[in-house]
Amino acid sequence: MCDTIPHIPELFGSMVFGEEQMQQRLRPDIYAAWKRCVMEGASLDRSIANEIAAAMRDWATEKGATHYTHWFQPMTGYTAEKHESFISPVGQGRILMELGGKELIRGEADASSFPSGGLRATFEARGYTAWDPTSFAFIKDNTLYIPTIFCSYGGETLDKKTPLLRSMRELDRQCVRILRLFGNDTVQHVTPQVGPEQEYFLIDRSMYERREDLKLCGRTLFGAKPPKGQELDDHYYGAIKPRVAAFMHELDLELWKLGVPAKTEHNEVAPSQHELAPVYSDANSACDHNQLTMELLKKVAARHDLVCLLHEKPFAGINGSGKHDNWSLATDSGENLLKPGRTPSQNAQFLLFLAAFVKGVDEYQEMLRCCVSYPGNDHRLGGNEAPPAVVSIFLGDELNAVISAIINGSEYVDMTKKRLEIGVDAMPEIPQDTTDRNRTSPLAFTGNKFEFRMLGSSQSIASPNVVLNTMMAEELSRFADVLEHADNFQTELQALIRDTFRQHQRIIFNGNGYGEEWVEEAKRRGLSNLKDTVDCMPSYIDAKNVDLFTRHGIFSEKEMRARYEIHLENYCKVSSIEANTLLDMVLRRILPSVFLYSKHLTEGVREQAAGGLPVSRAQDDLLRRLNALGDELYETCQSLQAALADAPAIDGGIESARYFRDRVCPLLNSGREQIDQLEALTAARYWPYPTYADILFSV
Repeated sequence: MCDTIPHIPELFGSMVFGEEQMQQRLRPDIYAAWKRCVMEGASLDRSIANEIAAAMRDWATEKGATHYTHWFQPMTGYTAEKHESFISPVGQGRILMELGGKELIRGEADASSFPSGGLRATFEARGYTAWDPTSFAFIKDNTLYIPTIFCSYGGETLDKKTPLLRSMRELDRQCVRILRLFGNDTVQHVTPQVGPEQEYFLIDRSMYERREDLKLCGRTLFGAKPPKGQELDDHYYGAIKPRVAAFMHELDLELWKLGVPAKTEHNEVAPSQHELAPVYSDANSACDHNQLTMELLKKVAARHDLVCLLHEKPFAGINGSGKHDNWSLATDSGENLLKPGRTPSQNAQFLLFLAAFVKGVDEYQEMLRCCVSYPGNDHRLGGNEAPPAVVSIFLGDELNAVISAIINGSEYVDMTKKRLEIGVDAMPEIPQDTTDRNRTSPLAFTGNKFEFRMLGSSQSIASPNVVLNTMMAEELSRFADVLEHADNFQTELQALIRDTFRQHQRIIFNGNGYGEEWVEEAKRRGLSNLKDTVDCMPSYIDAKNVDLFTRHGIFSEKEMRARYEIHLENYCKVSSIEANTLLDMVLRRILPSVFLYSKHLTEGVREQAAGGLPVSRAQDDLLRRLNALGDELYETCQSLQAALADAPAIDGGIESARYFRDRVCPLLNSGREQIDQLEALTAARYWPYPTYADILFSV
C-alpha cells in the first residue's frame, strides 16, 4: 500500500511504452513507420520491428523488467501469458538482455490447451501470438507485457481481440463512406469509443476461505435471506468505509500507472458492492484496460485481506453485478457522431446514424442477446435489477417526439413548445439530456452515446462491442449503397430516415422494462425473449447472423460455429462444477451439522422427559422440521448424483446444454431452497458456513 500520494500526472502511464516514449526513443522515420502501421494498416518491415523492439527492451529494463510476455485474450474470457526472460547467453558465462523484432512480432503458444470449439485437436498444439501495434505495451510485476492477437496454426482466430480489431476496421470504413456523402472530406478515420462501468463485490478474505462455493464457483450456492439486505438503500452512494477507501486508492494508483483512466468510484446498491468507471477510450484500448481492471481488482483486494467477487450473482436476493458498455463513435477530428448537432446538416447526419443503430438493434436483437449470454449472467438478466431479457432501445421523450414527427410527417413541438416543420434540413437543435434516464432499458441513449446495460460483470467487453460494431457497419453500408446512387440526395436521405424509423419503431420502448406488461407488449410487437444461454445459442449460428459476420470479414463460418460450441461446453462445465460443489458441501458439512444439532436436541428432549420436565411443542416441532428437511435435501442430493451420472458428454452441443439446464439446474435450485430453510432452523454454532449477514457486512 502506498502511504504517500505521488504526483499523478507523472505517475499516469509511467509503466506504458506509449506514444510519448516512442517519440523520444525512436528515430523519426521509425516512429513515422509505426504511425503509418497504426493509422493505415501498413505492414512493418523486420528492420523497423527490430528498432522498436530494441527501444522497448531498453525502456523496460530501465524500469526493472527482467521478462517479457505476449499477452493475449483467449476464448476463456480471461487473459493469458507465457513469460520469457530477456537474457541471451553470449559465451564465457556472460549474457545480453535482448528482445528482437522476431520476438516482438510473433510468439508461439499451445493452442490445444485453450478453448477452440473443435478448431484444434488435442494433438494439434501449435498456435501463434502476433503483436498488436495499435495497443501499447506495458510493465507489470517486472515483466514487459506485449498485447497480441492469438490464432491457430491454420490461421483461425482463437481470441477476443482479433474480431474486435476487424470489426473496428470495418466500421471505420463504412462510417467514412457516410461522412463523404455529407461533404466531409477531412475525416480519415472513425473509431468506436467505449467506457465500461465495472461493478464488483468486496468481502473479507476470512469469510471467502470458509465458503467452498465462493472459491470454486464464484457465487454462493445457498444462503438464507439476511435480516437486513439492501432494503434501506443506505449503501448506494454512501460514505465509503476506510478499508474500502484504502483499497480504492491503491487500485487507482495501480491502474493509473498502466494508463487506465480510472475516474469514478462509489458504493453500489447492495451491501459490499461497488463500482468503478473509466474515461472513454477507443474500443481496443478499453477492452485491454477492462481486462487489466478485473485482474487488478482481485490482486489489490488480496493485499487488503479482501476478496473481489466479479460473478454476476454471488448472492441470491441481492442485486447482482453488471458492466455498462457506453458506446459511441468519434472521428479523428474529435466529432462525436452520436451527438445531436447544432446545424441542420449535422442533425440530418445524426439522425442517419441514429436510424442505422435502431435498425441494427431491431434486425440483430438475438445476436445482441447472445453476446451477453453465459451461465453467470443467466442469474441476473431479467431479475428485476438488471435489464430484461428482451432487447429494446430507450431514446427518451425528446428524440421519441422527433422520430414520431418524422414517421407521421407531422409538426414537431420541441421542449420549449416551439412549433417547427419537420424536413430533415430544417431540423432544430436536439438538446442533450432533456429527459430522464431509464435504468431498465438494455440499450439506452444517454445524450451522446448508447449504454448497453446487459453485459455481466465478469465478461470481456470484446464480444458485445464486436456485435455493436459489425451491426452498425452493416446498416451504414446498406445506407451508403442507397445514397451513393441517389438522383436527389436530400430527397433520398429524408425518405431513408423516415422509412427506417417507421419500419423499426417496434424496438423503441421508453417504459418500465421490468414490468410483466412489457413482456406481453414485446411479444405482440414480435420481439424475441430468449431467457437463458441455452435458448440463445441457436441464434448465434442462425444463417442471418453467420452471413453478417462472414460478409464483413469478422469471422468465418467455421470460427462462428467454434464459438457456439465453446459457449455450450462452458455452460455444461459450469453447471457440472456447481452441482458437484453443492453435493460436496451438503454431504460432507451441512447434513452432518444438521444431524448433530438434531441429535443434541433429541438428547435434550430425552433428558427433560426422564427428569419429569415437560417437552415444549417448539422443541418437538423443530425436530420434526429439521428431520423432514434433512430427508428432503438428502433425496435431492441422490437425484442430483443420478442426474450427473446420466449426463451426456459435456462437449455434446445443444442437447447436452439442454440436459444440464432442464435436469441438473432445477435440482440445484431445489437444494438451495432446502438448505436455506435448514440454515434458518439450525443453531448458529452448529451451522458450518458463514451466512449472508456474516459475509455482506464483514468489511
